Amino acid sequence: MRMKKRDGRSLSHATLEEIRIRAVQRVEAGESPEVVVKALGFSRPRIYEWLALYREGGLEALRAKPVPGAKPKLEGKALDWLYRTITLSNPQQFKFEFALWTRAMVRELIRRQFKVAMSEVSVGRLLRKLGLSPQRPLMRAYQRDPALVTDWITHEFPRIRAQAKAAGADIFFGDEAAVRPDYHTGTTWAPVGVTPVVKMTGARFKLNLISAISPKGQLRFMCTEGNVTADVFIEFLKRLMQGSPRPIFLIVDGHPVHRSAKVRKFVEGLDGKLQLFRLPAYSPDLNPDEHVWAHLKSHKLGRSIINGPEQMKKLALRFMRSLQKTPDIVRAFFRHPSTRYAAE
Repeated sequence: MRMKKRDGRSLSHATLEEIRIRAVQRVEAGESPEVVVKALGFSRPRIYEWLALYREGGLEALRAKPVPGAKPKLEGKALDWLYRTITLSNPQQFKFEFALWTRAMVRELIRRQFKVAMSEVSVGRLLRKLGLSPQRPLMRAYQRDPALVTDWITHEFPRIRAQAKAAGADIFFGDEAAVRPDYHTGTTWAPVGVTPVVKMTGARFKLNLISAISPKGQLRFMCTEGNVTADVFIEFLKRLMQGSPRPIFLIVDGHPVHRSAKVRKFVEGLDGKLQLFRLPAYSPDLNPDEHVWAHLKSHKLGRSIINGPEQMKKLALRFMRSLQKTPDIVRAFFRHPSTRYAAE
């Protein structure tokens, strides 16, 4: 019966090294090379290759050579430049049309900058090696001033916090939102290849809400079916102060209602019991109260079929009252990366 020859590619480097050394030692002890190689299951020319290596360099020549890994295509300063470019720059600054970094764009960026060709799979591995991962970005208005945002986080808000501490005041962040019945979020089960349809009323109506939250987990809110005017906002301010033994520092955005003469006159007549402060322009991500509305739309209204304004108002009120009873969730709105600066 003819012996099947071994495929050396299926053996480890250590096993092949042992076979080579043992074969040469047997030949040196007097056995026939053909007999030895046949017994080991290798081809006849292989034993003579091993003998030639041995006679030229001894047993060391038969030992397995370390297999070097492929040299990284990008190293040191190149990797540092790539990391800083992806994390600090917009792709449009490099003449790309899309505003979010994709593996294909990073691949092209590497080709342009370093004249190195890489597959998208290799680019993905490289990005993960750099500690990067695909994430849903926060949308920020291009009009915002990064210097004002930095100043707010590092100087202005710490000053307000120190002022509130000296006055024994509570800090709240406030915001308004309009909720509509045609907002839906999440997924649903449906036959493969068939896009599901959510049936709802064609009527158009909305509900306006105003709320304010504190880093301690407090939540105050008010619903209104009309527009938020200066009078409506003043009514909310009265409710916010009602029953509070401490002064209130309320931080809001630059909405015209917040800056109106009527609101300013009302606040000035309160002898310091309420003070208003404004966030930098075009910076809603700095306001923890924005997460109240995201939570409402994603966890309640966005998953409900709403057939009328009364039902929508009932659902919104139920959700907001439930949120008032869960201060841990409210405090979690201050742990988001963009609002963590305001946490206690």
